[in-house]
Amino acid sequence: MKKEIKKGVYKTKIKQGDKVIFIAGKEYNIFDKDGKRKPYVGKVIAVDPRRGKVKVEGARLVKKHRKPIPQLNIEGGIFEEEAWVDISNVALVDPKTGKPTRIRYEIRDGKKVRVAVRSGEVIPEPKKA
Repeated sequence: MKKEIKKGVYKTKIKQGDKVIFIAGKEYNIFDKDGKRKPYVGKVIAVDPRRGKVKVEGARLVKKHRKPIPQLNIEGGIFEEEAWVDISNVALVDPKTGKPTRIRYEIRDGKKVRVAVRSGEVIPEPKKA
């Protein structure tokens, strides 16, 4: 049974281009050479606020099988691409400490800016590609 897509306007505090760290899920328990846990850190490449999902560069890679379509010059094969991850499994990276942080909005110098709760640093707006 498919979940019903919510209607209306939905806002997320995580935007495309932000640097995020996993705080839950499969990518949270990645171990380095010394056996210490080091959660995956990556850049958000897509956001779906209605479903509450994000795609993170290099995380949750899945294989997609695609049939060739000769009329449209589309090659077939097996492609690796990022899968959607629940937005609750990621948190923004604090620009000062590099640890996960929540976000709040403040008005500074007449502009509404995102501020890291952990350090109080202003989070710069992500660059549009």
